[in-house]
Amino acid sequence: MSPPAITADGLTKRYGDTTAVTDLSLSISSGSVYGFLGPNGAGKTTTMRLLTTLTKPTDGSATVDGVSITDRPTLTERIGYLPAEPPVFDELTGWEHLRHVARLHGLSDDLADERIERLLSRFDLLAAADRRIGTYSTGMTKKVGLIAAIVHEPSVVLLDEPTSGLDPRAARTVRETIGSLVSQQRTVFLSTHILSVADELADRIGVIDDGRLLAEGTPNELKQRAKADEDAGLERAFLALTADGTNQAIDAGTRDQ
Repeated sequence: MSPPAITADGLTKRYGDTTAVTDLSLSISSGSVYGFLGPNGAGKTTTMRLLTTLTKPTDGSATVDGVSITDRPTLTERIGYLPAEPPVFDELTGWEHLRHVARLHGLSDDLADERIERLLSRFDLLAAADRRIGTYSTGMTKKVGLIAAIVHEPSVVLLDEPTSGLDPRAARTVRETIGSLVSQQRTVFLSTHILSVADELADRIGVIDDGRLLAEGTPNELKQRAKADEDAGLERAFLALTADGTNQAIDAGTRDQ
């Protein structure tokens, strides 16, 4: 049995008097999709920043692909990260930006160009590859950010709202790409507000609120725990678990994305 792709033990992050993540413990299997759900401000993005070495923990420890989050040089070559707002260079073309990212990961230009062309084609961006990113729409920029996160073929990919701002066709391509990553035994840590996406893709789901992990299990286990009808999706289960039926930050995702 392969070791977990992601582990966390008592992971905690405090900013002054505010605790963003409290005593978080996780064990996520390799080659799986882990859905990470919670309302805005629950601690999802902070957790991702901790796991990607962008934020130092106040307490606790974690590993990603067997590497401690304190070992940034080693870990950054094994992970891909798509934040909610992708860090891109507006003055570069899509192709130039992706070539730059590939070089930072040590890819040869020939190998980089092969992968970039394939991924641009998958996301219907080839025609725009020589345009400056500053002229791209929000959805196009998100797609470039996702390509940048996976061009070096990392073992673990962390995606923060990967379908936000995308049209239905592009969102479907993202879901298919996640499935392809898992088929290659890569691990995906997925944060999303679209509950139907988590229901469709996630092998296991963690629900976080106010910095604390409230529940964890398969989608069906969470529905059963919340006494929700499986056919109703995760919305009812999520609202029951967070005890906030008025939360508008979560999209039940009944429409096709």
